[in-house]
Amino acid sequence: MNLQTIIIRLSLAVILSGLIGMEREDKNRPAGFRTHILVCVGSAIVMITSEYIFYKYRNITTMDPARLGAQVISGIGFLGAGTIIRQGINVKGLTTAASLWAVACVGLAVGIGFYQGAIAGAVIIYITLILLSRFGKVLHRKASHLSIYIEMENKPGKIGEIGVLLGRYDVSIRNIEFVGNDAVDDNEVIVRLTLKLPHGLTHERIIKEIARIQGISSVGEI
Repeated sequence: MNLQTIIIRLSLAVILSGLIGMEREDKNRPAGFRTHILVCVGSAIVMITSEYIFYKYRNITTMDPARLGAQVISGIGFLGAGTIIRQGINVKGLTTAASLWAVACVGLAVGIGFYQGAIAGAVIIYITLILLSRFGKVLHRKASHLSIYIEMENKPGKIGEIGVLLGRYDVSIRNIEFVGNDAVDDNEVIVRLTLKLPHGLTHERIIKEIARIQGISSVGEI
């Protein structure tokens, strides 16, 4: 393997991962353009090194040229975990973590010289991030999201009453948070809810229905 081949492989890794990284950068994700390039180029270097070691020592000892690459696939998880953020019951960053893992695999393919697989894989990853993201936005528009605060009596079962009411209207609770407020005494509590409303159900309607529950003093949209 000469220097020209090495440069071609690493350059292709930069181009393919940069394409995917730009999409993540455009979405303002934790791992963007440079991170994806570094992961892919690093993976390519690992496979180039594996191929180099294999050919250099093949007459001395037996070794698996895919051994180092396998460590990349399992080890990239620590970097992907750093992009995952938990907000209440919601988890964000899974797509970025998956794209980092996938771009590492692209780098392995480029590093070993499997250009067809690397290019096809990068194109499919990019199309998945772009087209399926738009498809998800279309689905998101069909369901309205609502964030509200509820000031109510601090008694057992009140959250359950609200949940039963929301269930009758096919409303999903996406996040629930108890908010501390010095202005509210020990007999009352403020709860912040993020709701997913089905098509056709207005914000005003569900707020009005929640306000009718006994023990709730106020309901408002955030």
